Amino acid sequence: MTAKRLYEGMFLMDSALAAADWDGTLAVIENILKRADAEVVAMRKWGERKLAYDIDHKTRGTYILCYFNADGRRIAGIEKDVQLSEKVMRVLILTTEKRPPEMIEQDTASAAKEEPLEGAPAVEEPHKQPETGAGEESAEASEAAEGAVVTEHAERQAVRETGSDAPDEAAEGLGQPDPSA
Repeated sequence: MTAKRLYEGMFLMDSALAAADWDGTLAVIENILKRADAEVVAMRKWGERKLAYDIDHKTRGTYILCYFNADGRRIAGIEKDVQLSEKVMRVLILTTEKRPPEMIEQDTASAAKEEPLEGAPAVEEPHKQPETGAGEESAEASEAAEGAVVTEHAERQAVRETGSDAPDEAAEGLGQPDPSA
């Protein structure tokens, strides 16, 4: 048996389902991780947001941040279980080896300080921005970066679906303006 490593998983759940059955939502994630013999270190609600694009005709999603120890060979199984699940819309799993330990401790400590996830409120209060005005710029930059990632993902998906090697040709199917016109 190989040593387990610490992973960070961001699970995107349907906001309506999460609000209606919060304990059930957490149970889905825990069951997926248990099937892979993963040990949950910390789990917390990261936030509820409007999605950049519809996923399964849904416009809002609840993000749940989870740190867990697992065998690296089991990550593909976790991702497959998520794809088969009707309750989890998307997942992103990253290894934490290159992440500074201080950031991991901060995330896990903030999860411990918050209310336990059982009975978590359906609507999260907005994060307070610094009054210096710098917070607005960083929030706009964060939203722009999220949009760029979503656009890049959509272009890659279009390339896969059309079989074209050129992202511009594949992007035509996304309703994006043709750069040559």
